[in-house]
Amino acid sequence: MTVGVLALQGNYEKHLEKLESLDCPAVLIKYPNQLSQVDGLVLPGGESTCMTLLMEKTGFHTAVSKFAKEKPIFGTCAGLVLMASESNDSRIASLNLIDVTVDRNGYGRQVHSGIHPVELKLNGHTISESSMFIRAPKITRIGGNVEIIGKMGMDPVAVRQDHHLASCFHPEMSQDSNIYSLFLEMIHSHCLANAV
Repeated sequence: MTVGVLALQGNYEKHLEKLESLDCPAVLIKYPNQLSQVDGLVLPGGESTCMTLLMEKTGFHTAVSKFAKEKPIFGTCAGLVLMASESNDSRIASLNLIDVTVDRNGYGRQVHSGIHPVELKLNGHTISESSMFIRAPKITRIGGNVEIIGKMGMDPVAVRQDHHLASCFHPEMSQDSNIYSLFLEMIHSHCLANAV
């Protein structure tokens, strides 16, 4: 099982380090044809409007949309904005992978960024983590088929739908790797389910 990290913009190297720390083979994805080599994909944080432009210019928007129909994707921060079915910024070209509405930079600008406690529900257990929010998007609507797996207070900050996962925060900046372990489990289960 190999996981790709989209390497157009954002803190993609840190995601690579997290995956490798879990003994998962991981590669930086810089060209659309590399997607055929991986079983799952991480869309890192960054600047969502910039990422939209880069993905459209390089052919990644179409390639990732096609990839998502067959394999799992994990989007963090700006990655969540791209995966959301709707955002408050018309410049974002949605991949429409998770039925949520997001408010881009909903938790404030850089000056409001910081570490906040998050409760994750993983495999029937609730785990408390300290998570980094950097110009983070805020989820303002949750579709009926979306599972909330993480909350900050009453706010949903990590969600799952079908074989896709997304978070408002930057898990690559945390000491914990629980949400990466969940993503790897999702990839493994998806591979098994589609092996027949």
